[in-house]
Amino acid sequence: MKKIKKNIKNKTWFKLDNAGTVFPGQNTPTWSNVIRVSINLKEEVDPEILFKAVKKCLPRFPTMAVRLRNGFFWHYIEKNPEDPVVLPDANNPCLRIKFNENNRYMFKVFYYKNRISLEIFHALTDGYGACVFLNTFTAEYLRMKGYDIPVGGMVLDINEKPKEEEIEDSYVKYASKTGKEKIPLFKTYHRIGEKMPKHTSNITTGYIPVDKIKALSKENGVTITEYLSAVLMYLHMQFQKNENIKQKDVCMQIPVNGRNQFNSQTLRNFSVNYNLRIDPNWGDYTFEEVLRHLSLSLRLTNTPQHLSVMYAGNLAMEKNPVMRFIPIIIKDLAVGITFAIAAEKTTTAIFTNVGIVRIPDEMMEHVKSFILMPSPGQLNGARVGAASIGNTMAITFANMYKDTDVEREFFRFLVKKGIPVKIESNKQ
Repeated sequence: MKKIKKNIKNKTWFKLDNAGTVFPGQNTPTWSNVIRVSINLKEEVDPEILFKAVKKCLPRFPTMAVRLRNGFFWHYIEKNPEDPVVLPDANNPCLRIKFNENNRYMFKVFYYKNRISLEIFHALTDGYGACVFLNTFTAEYLRMKGYDIPVGGMVLDINEKPKEEEIEDSYVKYASKTGKEKIPLFKTYHRIGEKMPKHTSNITTGYIPVDKIKALSKENGVTITEYLSAVLMYLHMQFQKNENIKQKDVCMQIPVNGRNQFNSQTLRNFSVNYNLRIDPNWGDYTFEEVLRHLSLSLRLTNTPQHLSVMYAGNLAMEKNPVMRFIPIIIKDLAVGITFAIAAEKTTTAIFTNVGIVRIPDEMMEHVKSFILMPSPGQLNGARVGAASIGNTMAITFANMYKDTDVEREFFRFLVKKGIPVKIESNKQ
């Protein structure tokens, strides 16, 4: 085992995981595929100490301390010998990663007052992996400030060598060998409006008590993710109905962490997206009916068997004997064209919930809140990320439209249900 760990630490290059192979081809000026996670501390951030903490932690994350390289047939990542970059926070979060900037790292670390933020290219990891990376170097930052912070939960031991299980491609490991799934395409409703200026977006975060939303969800016999996703779905159905247009399916996209179903410790990508839809032409739906439909649909599909089949579908291009020997420049072009045609057109809104961010109690004493923000899209006005730490849940909308009626009605809905909401927004 010691030999394996040593080899991992000294390895100079890695294949992208299966999910990561498509993201370089989707990286355009209007689409970033960047995940942003932020931790708000109770004291102002010292950027010099933060830089030292990030640099010290990088050897513990070999698949993040990398730069992108282009092979003839596939992209790959190799060890980056340069120092990471720590920057003052920007007014336009989640801009796409430019591979020749930022010392060629595919993540950026920002600071603003008491906030530390990590933006990371989705080709490297998913929301869970981003949370572990951010929490680990934030814990080291606090240690350098003189606080005694142990390891545990989403804080890794940086003195421990990287584990083989943390860098594995779990899609390959858990993909079905026999099952196949056909992914149908539907015409889907979108709440659209006048777009914000290029590279800007409306960011709105609502803070709610975890115990209150947990009790409300339990009262309705559903999970927090199911309840909040149903609110988004129901509101979009009402918006479409009021527009008096030809009714299309309303589709909620919910990313699911495969680590909850399989024994995976990977810090790379291991999530897939479920698309759950309702056809309004079938008749009117109350919120309770939408909630029941979404909850039952998600529980019916979110099984190890179904996930395995979805992983197998994701592997189809990589295993295709023809695609394997097509030059990467043509692969990227094909991915880009496919994405431009389909993109977000099959989904109305997205709700991604990383769940409870678990850190040691000694670190919690220095933390106010934790935020997960998805990158703004090209079409969906409601791209929503949620994360909970302590008794505070942060729900963040990334909206490229000037109109913020979706998030306004979303939080009003919760207030009417007895959930207190504190709002923060960059909207002037």
